[in-house]
Amino acid sequence: MRLLALIPAYNEAAAIQRVVTESLRHLPALVVDDGSRDDTASLAEAAGATVLVQNPNAGKGAALRRGFAYALENDYDGVIALDGDGQHDPAEIPAFAKLFEMEQPDLIIGYRSFDEMPFWRWLGNNLGFAIFSWAMGTRILDNQSGYRLTSRRLMERLLAGKESGYEFEMEEIVSCVEAGYRLAWTPIRTIYAGEASHIRPIHHIVNFVRVAWQTRMRLRGRHPSAQTWA
Repeated sequence: MRLLALIPAYNEAAAIQRVVTESLRHLPALVVDDGSRDDTASLAEAAGATVLVQNPNAGKGAALRRGFAYALENDYDGVIALDGDGQHDPAEIPAFAKLFEMEQPDLIIGYRSFDEMPFWRWLGNNLGFAIFSWAMGTRILDNQSGYRLTSRRLMERLLAGKESGYEFEMEEIVSCVEAGYRLAWTPIRTIYAGEASHIRPIHHIVNFVRVAWQTRMRLRGRHPSAQTWA
């Protein structure tokens, strides 16, 4: 299996070199710089990553789709996406790769322990978990984790996705289930070290509720088959 570490990044000069260096121990790395105003792109390139720059800033979903297109053009079987701010431990990349090789799911999501989060993130993630699980009609362990593996055929399906921001990661789960593809989970470390969030709270909440409601309507009357979940 040919896999690529895909790192969307926006103003991550403080952490990007370490994330790239540690990711390269396991996989080739692609950084998609989403219109950063700092040295993210040059530092990522100096660390050994292939770097694509999109200007102006277009959102995490747009950055992920740009990375998917690159992976498809270069014949990768899948990508492992992780954030450029250090909240995802690249040492856990092999766990995703092993599960992909053994079971061939189309989407593997790294789920976190909400109890290890700062209070406001704990609250937000628990509310998001409850609402999105209701929208999907089944329990979703962690819909907001950005540490995930996406297969080639799911990447192809997602190139036509409409979401450009963080909601893209919800759209990815919906697309996987809607297509009858297989979703799997793997536990990951919960890491917070005071990193600044790029999320605009009101904008994110409005879009989250919108996507959750659209998901409920899309999947109404449908339930994931036993083969979908691992």
